[in-house]
Amino acid sequence: MVPKSMVEQYIVGVAVVIAPLLGFVFLYYNSLVRFWGLSKLKRRASMEFPKENRINKNGSGEDVGTTDVIIVRAGVAGAALAYSLGKDGRQVRVIERDLNPPDRIAGESLMPGGYLKLIELGLEDCVDEIDAQRNQGYILYKDGKNAPISYPLEKFHSHVVGKSFHNNRFVQKLRKKAASLHNVSLEQGTVTSLLEENGTIKGGHYKDKSSQMLTAYASLTVVCDGCFSNLRRSLCNPKVDVPSYFVGFILTNCKLSDQNHGAIILADPSPIVFYPISSTEIRCMVDVPSQNLPSLSNGEMSHYLKTLVAPKVFPETYDSFISAIEKKDNIKIMPNRIMADAPHRTPGALLIGDSLNMRHAITGGGMTVALSDVVLLRDLLRPLHDLSDASVVCKYLQSFYTLRKPMSSTINILASVLHKVFSSSSDPTIEDIQHACIGYLRLGGVFSSGLSAMISGLCPRPLSLAFHLFALAIYGVGRLLLPFPSPKRLWNGAKLFWVSSNIIFPILHSEGVRQMFFPLTVPAYYRTPPRSKDLKV
Repeated sequence: MVPKSMVEQYIVGVAVVIAPLLGFVFLYYNSLVRFWGLSKLKRRASMEFPKENRINKNGSGEDVGTTDVIIVRAGVAGAALAYSLGKDGRQVRVIERDLNPPDRIAGESLMPGGYLKLIELGLEDCVDEIDAQRNQGYILYKDGKNAPISYPLEKFHSHVVGKSFHNNRFVQKLRKKAASLHNVSLEQGTVTSLLEENGTIKGGHYKDKSSQMLTAYASLTVVCDGCFSNLRRSLCNPKVDVPSYFVGFILTNCKLSDQNHGAIILADPSPIVFYPISSTEIRCMVDVPSQNLPSLSNGEMSHYLKTLVAPKVFPETYDSFISAIEKKDNIKIMPNRIMADAPHRTPGALLIGDSLNMRHAITGGGMTVALSDVVLLRDLLRPLHDLSDASVVCKYLQSFYTLRKPMSSTINILASVLHKVFSSSSDPTIEDIQHACIGYLRLGGVFSSGLSAMISGLCPRPLSLAFHLFALAIYGVGRLLLPFPSPKRLWNGAKLFWVSSNIIFPILHSEGVRQMFFPLTVPAYYRTPPRSKDLKV
C-alpha cells in the first residue's frame, strides 16, 4: 500500500503543473478584457471629480503659509511619511485631528516585511521601550489539529521578526520622531476640505484647537486619514465593503502555549485570534459577521461571547476570557473594511495607506502595506527637488499606484481569501477547504514557507500567491478523492474546486489583473523623474 504522505506529495506535484496553466488562461483572458474594454473608460472617468466631495474651490480662513508637503493625519503612515520626507530636507506640515494617544484595537501587529520597511525609514527604534513582543507567526487550530504559519526568517538577522504591541504607544513614538525634525511641523487640527484651483489641489482648510478656520498651502497634499477618511471621496472612487466586525478585548493573567506565535482558532460561529501585545497582555479578536453583530449596549454581545465563543477557546485562557468580557468598557468593536484602490488622477494630491486601500484585518497586514507605501513614495519623490508643477509631478507619481501592487495586492488577496475560508459556513465544502488549508500547511517545505513568506510581507509576489492558491485548491480536491475516486468523491472534489474558484477569481479581479500580473503593459510603470527644465521654477 502506498503511504499517504507519498500520495499527498503526488497530488501537490500534479497541482504544480495544473495550477499555473489554469491561472495563466484566466489571467490572460481577463487582462485582454480589462485592457481593451475598460482602459479608455477608466482614463476618462479618472479626470472627473465625483459630485459629492470634500473639495472647496474658494479660499477661506487665515493663511498660515506654504510648505512643500501637507500630510493629513499623523497615524502610522502619516507620521512615518513626515519623518522620511523631513529627513530628505522637505518642509512638511502635518495636521492631526487629535494628538493624544489613539484608542483603537487595530494596528497592533507588524509583519516582518513591515519591520524591514521600518528599518529602511530609520524608524526601527520606535518599537523599542514600548514592551513590544516578538511574533514569529501564527498557529492554526481546527478540530484538534493544528498547522504552523511560521515566518521564514532564517536568512535575516535575529532582530528581524514580527512585532506586536499597543498601537497608541507605537504611534506616539512615530509622532515624537517626526516632530523632532526642525522642518516638520506637527499641529492639532481637523482638515475639513481640500483647496482646489483650476483642477489642482493647492492645500487644505482646517480648524485648529480653538476652532479657528485656517488655510494651508503646499505643492503636494498627501491624504492618509485612515479607514474613516472624509477626504477620499474627492480623490478616488471608494467602494467600501464591511463583511464582518472584530470584537476585541484584552486578556490578562494567562499565556498562550507558544509565546512566540499567535493563535487562530477556526471555530463555529466565529474565527478567534489571539496574540500578545505586551509582556502581560494578550489581545483577543473575535470575527463576527456584519449581519449577525449583537448589540454591545444591551448585553447581547457579552452573552454571545460567553455562550457561543468561550467554549471554543483554549482551556488555559478560558477563565481570563470570561473575566475580560465581564470587565467594564473592555470590549471594543471595529469594522473590518475592504476597499480596492481606485484613485482619480488629481494634480497636487495623493492618497496612501487605508485612505487609499483597505483589506480584512485577519492577517494583520495593514501597517505593512502602509509602511511599504511610505518607502515607495519617499523613493519616488527623492529625485524631485521642485514639486511646484503639480501636473508634471502628478503624471510622474501615477507609477506609485502600479509599483505598490506587489506588496498591497499580495497582502490584500491573502486577507480576503483567508477570511472567507476561515469563516464558519453552513456549506460543507468550506469545511473541506479549511481541512485542505491545514493539510497544505502541514506539508511543510516550500508549501508552508511559501504562504508564510507572503503573509509576512517578505515575498510580495502576486503570481506566486496565485500559484499557491490554485495548488491548495487542487490539493484539496486530491484529498477528497483518496483512497480511490468514487462518483460521490468526484462530485465533492468538483464542488471544492468550484467554490475555491468563486472565492479566488473575484478577489484577483478586484485587485486589478493587469497591474498585478502584467505591470509592463501599464504605461505609468515606465515613468521616469521629470527633468529640471520640465518643472516650473
